[in-house]
Amino acid sequence: MVFFRILVGLLLLAGILCFAMYAGTRQVVWRQRGLVIIKWTVLAALGFFAVLIVQRVVEML
Repeated sequence: MVFFRILVGLLLLAGILCFAMYAGTRQVVWRQRGLVIIKWTVLAALGFFAVLIVQRVVEML
């Protein structure tokens, strides 16, 4: 559980750093990388929370 939290945090940090590089250099490649990292981080987090919800529902039954 802690591993996934750290992983998501590091991915969000990487996305923010990419956006900071874009703001500093105005190179579009940094914005594209940041968007890709954030997109996949959000999708992974949604999948992780879906698994947690399913586990809770199964425990209730």
